[in-house]
Amino acid sequence: MKKTELPVKTCAVCGLPFSWRKKWARCWDEVRYCSERCRRSRKPGAS
Repeated sequence: MKKTELPVKTCAVCGLPFSWRKKWARCWDEVRYCSERCRRSRKPGAS
């Protein structure tokens, strides 16, 4: 598969698009943040 064909999502914190990564293969549906930094800086209680 080419990189341009990979699924893309938008980060819930920064709003930037990010692509599928192999480490997310099993949990792609649950991934909401582009990085650990965004995950840590999310607002408490946000869903």
